[in-house]
Order: sequence, then structure tokens, then C-alpha cells
Amino acid sequence: MPEPRLLIGPLLRRVVGTRATVWVETSGPAVVTVRTAEGVTGSAPTFSAYDHHYALVVVEGLAPDHTTSYEVLVDDELVWPVARDGFPPSVIRTRAADDRDQPVSLIFGSCRETTQHNTTRRLPPDALDAYARRLMAAPDRDAQPDLLVLLGDQVYADVTSPTVKRLLKRRRRRPQDAPADQVVSFDEYTKLYLESWRDPEIRWLLSTVPSVMIFDDHEVIDDWNTSKSWRADMRQQAWWAERIRSGLASYWVYQHLGNLAPDEIAADPLYAKVVAAEDATDVLREFGERVDSEADEAHDTERWRAVQYQWSYALDLGRTRLVMLDNRCSRVLEPGGRSMLPAGEWSWFLDRAHGVYDHLVIGASLPWLLPPGIHHVEAWNERLADSGKPWVAGLAEKLRRALDLEHWAAFRRSFDALGALFVRLGSGAPGTAGDRVGAGPAYPAPASISVLSGDVHHSYVARARFDDPAVRTPVHQLTCSPIHNQVPAAMRPLMKLGWSSGPAAATRALARSAGVRRPTVRWKKLAGPYFGNAVSTLRHTGREAEVLIEGTTSDGHLREVARQKLSSAK
Repeated sequence: MPEPRLLIGPLLRRVVGTRATVWVETSGPAVVTVRTAEGVTGSAPTFSAYDHHYALVVVEGLAPDHTTSYEVLVDDELVWPVARDGFPPSVIRTRAADDRDQPVSLIFGSCRETTQHNTTRRLPPDALDAYARRLMAAPDRDAQPDLLVLLGDQVYADVTSPTVKRLLKRRRRRPQDAPADQVVSFDEYTKLYLESWRDPEIRWLLSTVPSVMIFDDHEVIDDWNTSKSWRADMRQQAWWAERIRSGLASYWVYQHLGNLAPDEIAADPLYAKVVAAEDATDVLREFGERVDSEADEAHDTERWRAVQYQWSYALDLGRTRLVMLDNRCSRVLEPGGRSMLPAGEWSWFLDRAHGVYDHLVIGASLPWLLPPGIHHVEAWNERLADSGKPWVAGLAEKLRRALDLEHWAAFRRSFDALGALFVRLGSGAPGTAGDRVGAGPAYPAPASISVLSGDVHHSYVARARFDDPAVRTPVHQLTCSPIHNQVPAAMRPLMKLGWSSGPAAATRALARSAGVRRPTVRWKKLAGPYFGNAVSTLRHTGREAEVLIEGTTSDGHLREVARQKLSSAK
């Protein structure tokens, strides 16, 4: 039997204090060791599922406020770094023991198809590849960001490359078994991650910059959980049960597991079952089925019960708090009671959103603030979809699916609740217990609130305005999408028009004709829209905040597209 080798990774996921987590996939069962230049080591045996093998290694005892290179060994054989790549060493960078005065730098974006030689379309250069090459050329401590925040569509299960299509063609015996060009099984999902994360520049970037992730629809299928009737229709497909359980199980392994801090990993009951099992295939299969069926409690009832397994999570970096929200799996889809999160998870979010920090960052795969002209159309459509007249609701549902009308604007209850939360936070008003205002302590108003999003294949910065004069905190929507994709040229004029006052007024009148109330927040575009491939950087220095959007040039470099100050030191 050949010696185990490294298939994917290493992925440096979380650095918390003096501990770091490193994720890998190997070709066989093995013990994986991460060893720093100073001799600090961490080891873990692989766990196995679906004939694939993974390890999440916790490295403890790192020096604070220090950068160290590291290497990876599989069964004591050195497998990383790969000398022939010629890339700089992969490093782990820790923050100071007291990092409250340390700047925070987050890079973010969403929507990344595989690189040019694999994609089915001729796309502009990959922005994350370009970012990695620039970081390689200047691998100094000040240039390295604290965190890479990936906001959805890290892989496309329903838009596959020629390489994956050839694999699927060999496997598909009957057309009714599964879509000919879409992945369905766990093993097929692994091929998506293999081809995406073995891109040499991306592999190096993920090995040296900590990363957190959240899914959007394409990790499962376009328009995933857009409505209650959509879920009912998908269940009629013979292949859907395998698709959803494989999508959720593979997402947990490849993306979500690394989002957790070491203490959270140790407390995760699923992780305990997986590492205890000789073969965790049945554990993960049951998990995927259970999570989807538990979500029905949120999707299909008015009680809004929280799902048992929660994909949303939160973390602190210095005086910055990041809360990543699941915009897909746990949606409430009952007509008349739609919500982005079920009540239990929304309560968890409120608890995490309140606290003592300088900057609050909400990671949400779908933008909270869309171009106003598009926002009003989505709100109008939701209202019609709730009509008591079946033919009206049916037509609205068809339009919802055809035009992807499923953002926060189409979940008006959640859109308003998020705005109300920002008003309370931005004015230093008392906290909440559940939905009861004034039940908790008051905290100082933060210096900035930013909502990071992707999905819509164009990038922009928008400033929210509230009628309450007590709101002191600036609130911004920061949208960066795509990293490597492309919006159809015919759609670009429509998206631009969405920001114009005339079309926005017309669609607002349309929404008003259906009885939609005026939004509780107004917003104005400050930068964009930019339609090329892009990556953005959010920087917090003291109480100052600034965002930089950079797009790719034809020769694969980055150029500044927009730079916007979000808050000042005052």
C-alpha cells in the first residue's frame, strides 16, 4: 500500500491566542503533525468517511505576537512545504496577548469558480489568485491580513468544470438518476474542493492566512431554500435526498469544522462522534439527513423552532467582533412569516451582537442593502407571494424563482429586525432578551457597523441612514462579488439602474401599490457598482474603519477600484 500523502491543505483555519488549527485531507489513514520552526508541534490522527481521510490539528503553545513558519508531516514524512513550488514558507501569525489596541485587517469576497484552465467560460483573472501572488511578493508581517472571510459559493455543485463533467458522465447511467452535470454524492463533492483548493496560489494563501467561511446556495444548488414550495418541489426529485445530505455533510467537513475555535471543536458532539468512529460515513450521512429534516421545523411551522445544529458563529479579533450568519439552511419559509433565521438562532445572534467592542462586522452571504430599485421589487414580490389568492401567489412564486428574489428584502421581517438592531446598537440603547427591547444592559455605541456580503456579482459600498437622531454609529453595506465569476453583460445596465432615483421611485410605487410599507432605513451608494472580479479589505485601526475594493487587471494584477472611509477616530 502506498504511503499516505497530502491531497488538500494545509488550511490554516483559526488562530486563537497561542493556539492554531490546521486542516488537511490525506490519501489514507495517518497521523498528521504540524511543526513550527521553533519546534512547537501538534498532532492528530485522521478520521475517515466515504473513503476519504481528514485531520484537524490543534497546535498549542505558540508565542504571542509572533510569526513562525511551519511544516506538515504525514506519518513522519515531510509533505509540506513543497519545495518545487518556490513559494514563501507558510506561516502562523499570532496576535499580542492583549491585542485590544492592535489593528485588524479582514479580506473578504464571495463567488469563486475554479481557475481559468478548468472553467467552462472564459472569465477575467481570479482576484484571490492575484491577491495571493501579491502577498507572496511582500510576505512581511504588516502585509498579512488577520483573516480571510469567504462569504459563499466557495464551490459550485451545480456549475461544474469540464473536468468534473467528464467524471460525472462516466458515473451517470440514467438521466433520471441525477443531473448530468451536477454533483450529488459526497465523493463527487470532494472533487470540487480538490480542484478548487489545489490551485497553487490558493493553496499557499489558505496555508498562511487564517480563514472562515459560510455557504450560499451554490454549495448545494441555485436558489437553495428560496421558498416553501421550492423545498416541496425538490423533494420530488429522486436524487435530492442524496444531494442535500451530501452537501451538508461535505460542507461540515471542508468548511464549517475549521470555522470553530479549539474549545468549540472540543465541545462539538458531532466532531466527537466522527473522530471516535472507525468509519464515520454513517455518522455524517445521518447528520446530513437530520439537519435537513430538523430545518423543517423552521421552514414549515409558525413556531420558528431553532434547528439543533447551528451554522452561524461568532469570533473576536482585538476590538472587532465578527458574527457570521447562515442565510440559507435555517430560513423560515412559511408564507406570512418568512425569516432569515429561526427565533432561537436570532436570539443567539442578538446576544452576540451586544457587547463591548469598537467595530461590529456581520458576515451574511446575501446583502442586507441591495440597489433600492431591486429591493422594492423583492419586497413587492414577497407581498404578492403571501396573497390569499392562489393564482396571485402562484405567479409571484414563479417570478421569485425566475429572478432570484430571495435576499433580505424578500424576508421583510428580518430586514426590519436587522435595521432595528442597528438602531439600538448605534444609539447605545439597552440590549435585548429575545425580542423584548430594554431587557438587557446598555453598551457603548460602536465606532462602526459593517455588513459584509457577496452573491450579487457586483461590488459596492452603501451607507444606511436612520430616522432616529440618537444613532451615532455609521452603518454600511460592503458587498464584494465575484472573486472569480462574471455577471452577464445584459444584466449590468439593470443593476446600475437599480441605484438610480427614477427607477427606484417607480419600483417603490409598485411595492406601495401592493401595500408594502416604506423601509425603516434609507441608504445611499458611496462607491460602485463594480462588475469585475474583486477582493476587498476591511481595516480597523483604533476607532477608524476603512474599506478597499480591488479588481483584477487583464494581466492578473490588482488595482484599486474604490476606497471608502467608514468611521473616524472621534
